[in-house]
Amino acid sequence: MRQKRAKAYRKLMAQYERAFGFRHPYQVLVNADFCETAIQLKMDLMKELETVLQSQVKPMITQCCIAALYKLGPPGQSIVDLAKTFERRRCGHLETPLEPDECMTAVVGPSNKHRYVVATQSESLRRKMREVEGLPLIALNRAVMVLEMMSEKSKGKIRAMEEEQLAAPKEEVAALKPALKAAEKATEADKPPVAPVVRKKKPKGPNPLSIRKKKPKPAPPGKPRATQEDAKVNLGKRPRDEDLEQDVGGRDEAEDAAEKKKRKRRKKNQSAEGNAGGTVAGDEDEGLD
Repeated sequence: MRQKRAKAYRKLMAQYERAFGFRHPYQVLVNADFCETAIQLKMDLMKELETVLQSQVKPMITQCCIAALYKLGPPGQSIVDLAKTFERRRCGHLETPLEPDECMTAVVGPSNKHRYVVATQSESLRRKMREVEGLPLIALNRAVMVLEMMSEKSKGKIRAMEEEQLAAPKEEVAALKPALKAAEKATEADKPPVAPVVRKKKPKGPNPLSIRKKKPKPAPPGKPRATQEDAKVNLGKRPRDEDLEQDVGGRDEAEDAAEKKKRKRRKKNQSAEGNAGGTVAGDEDEGLD
């Protein structure tokens, strides 16, 4: 057996052990047709079962299956000899033997209480056994013994058990119910009534994709249109002619102001000199007198 398949089978049986309580050695309930196919393929049945289940096994066969093998006569003697090496499982149908499939269904029961692993080649029996929770199935497929994957019924049972383990115990839930109801009533009473918020519809604008874009106005024919590069170059700079005019105008104003100051000073000097001359002339006239 390949290592990958052996690992998958080992994990699968570990799930059956944890969830449904399977124990070593596994009890393998073998059907009559399974023994017949194993003899035809010249298979060491005990060895193959231990290889597939990755553990020691205890093969078992019912009284009805042994009775069905005896009916094969001398050609089926080797199959009967193989079946005699298995442990006999009493099914209670010794006086009126049933068909092997019916007997196996009755022995397994609706819940697989005895934790059997069923080995059969009957497709109808396997279909019935898939409805039983926690029942591993083994079959022979082209001279290879195969362990079927877990049925959906068994997977659902495992999920339900996990959810039950995660949930709180029923006694605690029953004890907490009155306290939870009282807390809910208190919180509802403390809450002020909240008025429903009415949202006003805002006026919707036109769709921007449906608006026609504005066209730029054409430049007048006399003036050439200024480009962006010219605007960037002229930005923040004054024309040279304007700078010269401002410099010249500033100088003329300064010179005019200086001349006015000089004129005022001259007038004051002239008036002082005239007053001085008048006083001198008066003194002279007084002397003459």
